[in-house]
Amino acid sequence: MAKTFHLTIAQVGQNIFDGEALSVTLPGAAGAFTVLANHEAFVTPLKAGDAKIVTAENEHKTVTLSEAGIAEVSQNQATVIL
Repeated sequence: MAKTFHLTIAQVGQNIFDGEALSVTLPGAAGAFTVLANHEAFVTPLKAGDAKIVTAENEHKTVTLSEAGIAEVSQNQATVIL
């Protein structure tokens, strides 16, 4: 069984994605980065761009982040707030 983590992408009043993921690649302010299960904890700013998600079911999804935000990764969870 592949290792997953819980991913939430949200903006005020709306959950854009909330579920288990194998990976997510996000548009960081200093460049794109990928989060995997059990990633080291960190917080970083994001710029507008595409979030590329591989779900626990191995589906590939792209979510366009139309505004800058922040990503927080800790305790096998990743949260993106726009």
